[in-house]
Amino acid sequence: MTKKQKKNLQRIVISSCILVLLVIAEHFLPLPELLFRLLYLIPYYIIGNDVLLKAWKGIRNRQVFDEAFLMAVATIGAMILGETVEGTAVMLFYQIGELFQSIAVGRSRNSISELMEIRPDYANIINEDGELEKVDPDDLEVGSIIVVQPGERIPIDGIIVEGSSSLNTSALTGESMPRDVSEGDTVISGCLNDNGLIKIRTTREFGESTVSKILDLVENSSMKKAKAENFITKFARYYTPIVCWSALALAIIPPVILGLQGSGWEFRTWIFRALTFLVISCPCALVISIPLSFFGGIGGASRNGILVKGSNYLEAVADAGIVVFDKTGTLTKGVFEVVDIVPEEGFTEKELLNLAAAAEKYSTHPVAVSLKKTADQDLSGYNIQDEHEISGHGIQAIINGKEVLAGNQKLMRSNNVEYRDNNSAGTIVYVAVDKQFAGSIVISDVVKDNAANALKEIHDTGVRLTVMLTGDNQAAAKAAAEKLGVREYHSELLPGDKVEKTEQYIEIKKPGEIVCFVGDGINDAPVLSRADVGIAMGALGSDAAIEAADIVLMDDDISKIPLAIRIARKCLRIVRENVIFAIGVKILCLILSAFGITNMWWAVFADVGVMVIAVLNATRTLRI
Repeated sequence: MTKKQKKNLQRIVISSCILVLLVIAEHFLPLPELLFRLLYLIPYYIIGNDVLLKAWKGIRNRQVFDEAFLMAVATIGAMILGETVEGTAVMLFYQIGELFQSIAVGRSRNSISELMEIRPDYANIINEDGELEKVDPDDLEVGSIIVVQPGERIPIDGIIVEGSSSLNTSALTGESMPRDVSEGDTVISGCLNDNGLIKIRTTREFGESTVSKILDLVENSSMKKAKAENFITKFARYYTPIVCWSALALAIIPPVILGLQGSGWEFRTWIFRALTFLVISCPCALVISIPLSFFGGIGGASRNGILVKGSNYLEAVADAGIVVFDKTGTLTKGVFEVVDIVPEEGFTEKELLNLAAAAEKYSTHPVAVSLKKTADQDLSGYNIQDEHEISGHGIQAIINGKEVLAGNQKLMRSNNVEYRDNNSAGTIVYVAVDKQFAGSIVISDVVKDNAANALKEIHDTGVRLTVMLTGDNQAAAKAAAEKLGVREYHSELLPGDKVEKTEQYIEIKKPGEIVCFVGDGINDAPVLSRADVGIAMGALGSDAAIEAADIVLMDDDISKIPLAIRIARKCLRIVRENVIFAIGVKILCLILSAFGITNMWWAVFADVGVMVIAVLNATRTLRI
C-alpha cells in the first residue's frame, strides 16, 4: 500500500470503531438524543472531511456536479434529518469503496511500471583516471563509449566494440529467451546484460533511443481514448446534473401534490428519498471502471511485448476482419539464398552471378545482400559507374563500360530486352548486358517457422480474410501463399501498389470490420498509416515502426497478433459487462428509491458495492 492508502485505511478503522461504540452506547446509555447527534459528527468528520473539502472546492470553482458534491449533500442531509448512523455509514462505505478502487488502480499501474523499469538511471563511462563514472544518459553524445556491467541495463542504443554477453530482452519483447551478442553486434537500450562486461559505442542520443521511444509511447497511450471511454465522459457530464435536479424535484413535487390533495405535507419522507436517490446515482462505477479496463488491457499487452498506442486502437483491433500482410520480413525471415543460376549461351554461372552482384554492390536490399554473399568476395575486377536503382524494377549500372541490368521482368520489358521466363518458385533476378539477355538467378526467401501456425490462430479468432502482398513473381508468391495458408495474395507489386491494394480492402470491408496491415515498419510506413490499424512486425529498434504503426510488436513473433486480438476482445467484453451491470443496478435502485422501497443501505450497495464489483471485474484485463 502507498502512504495515502495506509492513511485512508487508518481513518476507516478509527471511524468504524467510534461509530460502533456510539451505536452500542446509544442503546445502553440514557443520554440526550442531541448529544449523540453531536457525537456522531466525530466519526463523520474523520471519514468525510476530504470529501466535504473537495465538494466545497467544486462549488467555489463552479464545478458543482461531481461525486463529492452528491455524497456531501446526501450525507449532510441525512444527518440534519436525524439519520446520523445512516449518514455516517454511507460516507464510511464510500471511503471503503474508494480504497478498493485505489488499490485496484495501483495494481494496474504496477503492471505498466514494470515496463517503466527499463528506463536507465545512469550510464557508465571511463573517466580520465581510468575508473568507471556514472553519468546522466541525457548528457552523452553520439559516439560516446559506455560500459555495461553484468546485471545492468543498456542505457542507449549502440554497437558493441569490446566484449561479449547474453542479453535478456524480456522487458521489451515479453520473451525470456536470451540473445547472445559480441563485438560488432548492434544492441538496443532497455535490454538487461546477463553476463559479461561489454563496451558500447552509442549510435543515438538518449532521447532518440529505443527505450525513450517505447516509454513515450506507453505513457501517452491514455491520450487516445476509445469510443466507450468518450461515451462515459459525455454520459457523466450530462448524467450528474440531471440526477441532481431529479432529486430536487423528488424532494419538492410529490409532497406538494400530496399536501394540496389533503394527504399531508410529508417533506421529511420525500427529502430522505431524494437523498437516497442522490447516493444511488453516483456514476463512480462507470467513470472509474471503464478507463481502468482499457488501462489494464494496455498493461497486459505491454507485458507480452505488444505496445498499443491508445485504447482506441485496442478497441479497433478487436473488430479485425481483414488482416493484410507484407511478405518479406513479416511472414518470411527476409533471409534470401541463391538456389539456382541459369546462364544463357555465352555466359558462365560465375560470370552471371558476379555481374548481378557487382550491379547490386551498393544496395542494402536483402536480395542484393544474398547475391553479394554468394558471389566472389573480391569484385575489384568490375569497374562500376553510373549505378542507380529503379524503384520496383531493379538496378541499372555501367560495369566495365557495358550497361548491365539486374532486376525483375518489368525491368527487362521496359528496356525492350527479350528474356526467357523462369517460372521457379522464388525471387527471380534477370540479368542483361547491353540489352542482351544473360540469364536469370533464382533466390528463395525462408518462411518463418511459426508463421503458418500463427495464421491458423488468426483465422481461429474469427478474422474473415488474410491477404499477402509481395513484389515477388506469381510463382514465388503462390508457393509462399500455399505454404503459409493465406486466403488471398497479390504478386509483382511496386511499393505504391501496396497502399492501393490495402485501400481496396478498406472499401470492401463489411460494416463494423477493421482492416489491419502488418509490415516490418521500415518500407511499409505509408501502408501502416493508411490502414485502419497498422501493426509493425520486426520492430525491435525500428524508428519507422514505432512512429508509423498503431500497435508495435517488440519482436518478430507473428503469433502476437492473435494474442493482441484476444486481449482486445477480452477487454471490450469486460467493459460491456461493467456498463450493463452498473447502469442496470442503478436504474433499478433509482426506481425503487423513488417509491420508498429502498433505504440508505441499499443506496450504499448501489453506489459503493457496484463500484467495487465493477473495478474488481476491470482488473481481470491484467490477466491474459
